Amino acid sequence: MLKRTFADTEEFLAGDHTVLRELLHPAKQSLKLGYSLAHGRLAPGRRSKRHKLASSEVYYFIAGQGRFTIDHEVCSVEGGSVVYVPPGGDQSLENTGTCDIEFLCLVDPAWRVEDEQVLE
Repeated sequence: MLKRTFADTEEFLAGDHTVLRELLHPAKQSLKLGYSLAHGRLAPGRRSKRHKLASSEVYYFIAGQGRFTIDHEVCSVEGGSVVYVPPGGDQSLENTGTCDIEFLCLVDPAWRVEDEQVLE
């Protein structure tokens, strides 16, 4: 069994300018996982940089509200929303609310720096 808390993980500014905490990653813990899981947040009025990954992603939004763009499609997101991003999807997130937008992001296969391209 492995249990992690926010106190166990350091917050860092990701290449897309969201603030992340890696909760589970098979390269960093002795886990038999094919995916990685991170908690993220984005401050009100901010937008992440456009980026794409070689991996697929699933975002589960915990709190806040915003707009998620994948390629040329835009959808509103709020707490309880789930968004699938296919491999290679050109994506960004904009916080349109008055509080941090918080989310969990599952990346499959697990996130690797060489698989991410920041487009701006």
